[in-house]
Amino acid sequence: MGARDEILQVVREVLAPLVRADGGELYLVRVEDDAVALHLAGRFAGCPGNALARRQIIEPAIRAVAPSAQVTVSSGALVPKGAQKLA
Repeated sequence: MGARDEILQVVREVLAPLVRADGGELYLVRVEDDAVALHLAGRFAGCPGNALARRQIIEPAIRAVAPSAQVTVSSGALVPKGAQKLA
């Protein structure tokens, strides 16, 4: 399994359920072997806790499978064009 597949697995099976359990929505904007871009919406849109969630939960989970991956997390009511909602 390549880094891209491992990142996708963590995002879909770990992060999306955590965000959903807290009333938010997680979108996958793009993913590559060395980078992932995510978008937080729903209850997470504009939430001041987003920076903490990114630093303490999202980045460590992704770096556990792809240590050098660049992680970008945006948030807000406007979802980036082409982003895929993770159910």
